[in-house]
Amino acid sequence: MPRPIIQSLKNALAQRRQFVLYCLIGGSGVTLDFLTYSALLKTAAVNNLQVANAAGYSCGTVLSFVLNARFNFNTRDWLALRFLAFCTIAFLGWAASAGALWLLVARFEVNKYLAKLLTIVIVVLLQYNLNRLVSFRKTAG
Repeated sequence: MPRPIIQSLKNALAQRRQFVLYCLIGGSGVTLDFLTYSALLKTAAVNNLQVANAAGYSCGTVLSFVLNARFNFNTRDWLALRFLAFCTIAFLGWAASAGALWLLVARFEVNKYLAKLLTIVIVVLLQYNLNRLVSFRKTAG
């Protein structure tokens, strides 16, 4: 690749560093979410896909908050309040995920594992923007 193209890519990544890191951290949360969801369904520990979805989503949410607070947004203040805001936004994401999951599986008969993966795109965009503006906004002082 020519140097100007490589430099342009580096500049684009640097400008979007926070979003890229959010997606990478989110990937770990999503992985934990999906593994929990799948394990609960496959082992028949839970036979309701919405219960499995909620359990997986909760595990992924906690992991994502811890990693984002520490490594991405570098926040150390008001952690309990930030966690509450993060969980509220996660609940909105979960509701969007649950609705999309129901629509895809019950109405369109999409495979329940593929449907879960498809809901992730909607949730990532929704939650990144809300968390950036609410949960991890910089405080005065």
